[in-house]
Amino acid sequence: MQNWGPGSGIYLGKGLFITAAHVAGRSWLTRPKVAIAGSEYPTRVVKEGSFEGTDLTLLSVEEELLPVRLRLRRNSICTDPPRSGQEVVTIVPGSAVRSHILAPDRLPVETRKRFSTVIADVARTGNSGSGVFDVKRKCLLGIMSRKISQSQTRVGAGKPETRDIAKYFVPAAEIAAFLPTDLRL
Repeated sequence: MQNWGPGSGIYLGKGLFITAAHVAGRSWLTRPKVAIAGSEYPTRVVKEGSFEGTDLTLLSVEEELLPVRLRLRRNSICTDPPRSGQEVVTIVPGSAVRSHILAPDRLPVETRKRFSTVIADVARTGNSGSGVFDVKRKCLLGIMSRKISQSQTRVGAGKPETRDIAKYFVPAAEIAAFLPTDLRL
């Protein structure tokens, strides 16, 4: 648990969990744990990114410690790039929320290049580290990283208002490139 709210992660298989780097924090300090159904499991940090760079951290838990129902699962990483309008599901603790990928031209100009993989429905689609899945192919399309907001000053209002417009996710291609070659599933 971070001071700003809960974060999530996705089980890839073979004891590996992926989350946003800022969820795990600086692992040498935070010593992240994985919590599943009220039980906490110690982790080993396999690879740590950064919020400013690749917002991913890969954690490992001794597979024998995990519940059998989880050990049997594997989440494949999508190989096709995300497409505007594509239907997705974000996995949040306790539910799955439907959304769709927004076209980059719906973003403020200054954010389009860096944050081109975004979904709509900011309020319900999960916190950082939540998984974004391709509905049809049932593969991991990305890991939720951050909200994209825009400040506007309405005529006569005087002070700016901030409006959330999308959520950026680290796309599957970056996840695949982030995974060490000997651990690619």
